[in-house]
Amino acid sequence: MTTIYHNPRCSKSRNALTILTAAGEAPEVVEYLKTGWTRDQLEALFAQAGITARDALRKGETVAKELGLADADEGQILDAMVQHSILVERPIVTSPKGTALCRPMSNLLPLLAQPVQGPILDGSGKVLVDEKGNAL
Repeated sequence: MTTIYHNPRCSKSRNALTILTAAGEAPEVVEYLKTGWTRDQLEALFAQAGITARDALRKGETVAKELGLADADEGQILDAMVQHSILVERPIVTSPKGTALCRPMSNLLPLLAQPVQGPILDGSGKVLVDEKGNAL
């Protein structure tokens, strides 16, 4: 089962969902801004993806600056992410092939069950995956 931790207001997240569905995936969509996170869940996702909480931190978010997270340790960042779901970079995708923070979008392609056939376009006609199967 493939899962996308999704923010429908984020173009990168929408693009990842477009690629997943174009590739024939039927992912579980978790709108994490509605459901929130647990610390255990974040720690597991980050470990599976081989990243740290700092790697997944949306450093430009106002709340990140207000909380001084640039100088925080991993535990403080995780606690802040649980309290403020918006602080987690998106999208994160898990599949039987692994877990990745799909920024850049090319991180998504190895997680797909089948190689994707391009071109895949977003809603405005922008190419997300070219005819050779490369994420742009």
